[in-house]
Amino acid sequence: MKVFETECTFDYSWDEVTTANWRKYCPWNDKATHVTAVDTISRSVDPATGILRTERIITCQQSAPRWINALLGNKEVSHVYETSYVDPVNKKVTMCSTNMTFASIISCRETVTYQPLKSAPQSKTEFKQDAKITALCGGWQRVKNSLEEFSIERFGQNAKKGREGFEAVLEMSRRAFGEQKEQQRREQKLS
Repeated sequence: MKVFETECTFDYSWDEVTTANWRKYCPWNDKATHVTAVDTISRSVDPATGILRTERIITCQQSAPRWINALLGNKEVSHVYETSYVDPVNKKVTMCSTNMTFASIISCRETVTYQPLKSAPQSKTEFKQDAKITALCGGWQRVKNSLEEFSIERFGQNAKKGREGFEAVLEMSRRAFGEQKEQQRREQKLS
């Protein structure tokens, strides 16, 4: 098993990050062009806690080296199952995802959290991400190690691109909502 961990701070409030999170895979994010579809399976709010629980299937176009394609069956499309929890009381978003494609050969379990930064809770959000990747295929340990090494390296590259793309979504969201709020203020002055 290989583990990937990272964290960073977004210079946006938790409310902004939580709202923009639903637009993470939109045209504003030119770093996530590999995501071809996001389908919501279910969405519910726990009446006791107020926690919003959402299940989604994310469809991706993947590009892997020939040796990986030969080993895994040359699939170009992959699916990821994601469950997210938005806790408005404790101001915490938790997203858990796992691969559906090749799940009997390799397991990738990712957890992401967004919370207000303790030192600046009104204006900054702490982001934490970890992934555990395990090759489940039988056979030579060297092949399993190579598959895990490749997967963790690719995961890290994609995580970096993902953060950069999400920054663009956050910036565009702030601009768009700022323009919308300004328009509403002008309309209120006229009425």
